[in-house]
Amino acid sequence: MSGNILIVDDDNAIRTVVAQALKREGHHVRSAASLAELRRELEHGVPDVLVTDVVLPDGNGLDMVGPLIAQYPDLPVIVFSARNTLTTAVRATEVGAFDYLPKPFDLNTLAQSVAGALERRRRAPAAQPDTDEAASSPLIGRSPAMQEVYRVIARVVSNDLTVLISGESGTGKELVARAIHDLGSRRRAPFVALNMAAIPRELIEAELFGHERGAFTGAQARVAGKFEQAEGGTLFLDEIGDMPMEAQTRLLRVLQSGEFTTVGGARTIRANVRIVAATNKDLAQLVTANQFREDLFYRLNVVPVALPSLRERRQDIALLAHHFLERAAEDGLPRKQLSDEAVALLEAYDWPGNVRELENLMRRLAALSRDSLIGSSDIRDALGEGGLIPAASGDEGIEAAIRARLARLAVEEPATLEDGSLYDRIIGEVERPLIEAMLAQHGGNQLRAARALGINRNTLRKRIEVLDIDLR
Repeated sequence: MSGNILIVDDDNAIRTVVAQALKREGHHVRSAASLAELRRELEHGVPDVLVTDVVLPDGNGLDMVGPLIAQYPDLPVIVFSARNTLTTAVRATEVGAFDYLPKPFDLNTLAQSVAGALERRRRAPAAQPDTDEAASSPLIGRSPAMQEVYRVIARVVSNDLTVLISGESGTGKELVARAIHDLGSRRRAPFVALNMAAIPRELIEAELFGHERGAFTGAQARVAGKFEQAEGGTLFLDEIGDMPMEAQTRLLRVLQSGEFTTVGGARTIRANVRIVAATNKDLAQLVTANQFREDLFYRLNVVPVALPSLRERRQDIALLAHHFLERAAEDGLPRKQLSDEAVALLEAYDWPGNVRELENLMRRLAALSRDSLIGSSDIRDALGEGGLIPAASGDEGIEAAIRARLARLAVEEPATLEDGSLYDRIIGEVERPLIEAMLAQHGGNQLRAARALGINRNTLRKRIEVLDIDLR
């Protein structure tokens, strides 16, 4: 389905690339570089879809989305931005944007989003926006992996769908649950958390649903359970994979009927809570092993949120580390900074404890490091040499190998990180084995090796000479 698309961005290169991609899809494309130009374009006709950046030379693109949709209820608006934060993603959803794309975005993703916007416009008018201000973001990170998490959160805060958060220990599952609660319509009601792994199996039902006086030995008075305590708010069920089968059955009944009774009670109580569950286990695997109810799994897994491990979002490590040092200073610990070498070592570490481990390390260094600048020696002492320079296996890919190499250079030859030789050195170390391997693959035939590499023969000859590759 083709349509009339209006692109608003002050970057001419981005406008051109996006316009070309959309024209290839058969769309008619107009463009504007500012809010003022947007208004003039609208006078000549309302497009089928508006695609706009957030930061424009004469204002914030998000500020005009709400009024624009109020004026043109059928107009889908797609927002993209280099401000890749949870707050931006949530606010884009709150003002009524059809979709939010963090820069840099894939052009195919944009084309799919435009196609979806045109299809929704054909089927029904756009929903009216909710213009409440977003709360400040509790989550830190701008990596592509976290951008996907932000997009999912932004889409669920306006409804009460059940959410299942999965991820390794220490990745911040409870922070995501709190963000969903704090940014949603239930924010003024309680957020109640219950860790299934921390409660004796025989007491889980009483903790969840409460109990009456005399329901069991030691029950001296009626006690409200977590469902009652979270009335109107959010109930966060952490480590749901450790929930015993009997309790799973009762929880499923509550999710199906919306009602429960206390242990030892007969009166039916209406459950008015949003359920957010979390696990560090593979629930689908537990279902296969008959250790978790399949029907409960599907009830919980309405909206899945997969949190990346810290080693899958290494771009965020420096940002997180600085954030934790600032928070430590706010708590009264000495204010500290990280050297570039220290950051390189942190990015090379494997982080089995994820974000929680990084936070604990930063607080420990803030308290114990003698100097105001935390150096590579402080990191090595805190984590040990073994964990700092992991051997990159074939499964980890070239990115992990390069990070490990940088970490080793930071330890063994720290001057190379400052003297301007790093780029040529790393490129040469990658390029040499690549060329040697392709020459060997093609029996020393430079023409075939160049063709396989995607370069011309003269370029290959020059690189062989520069790198002093022995053709024998």
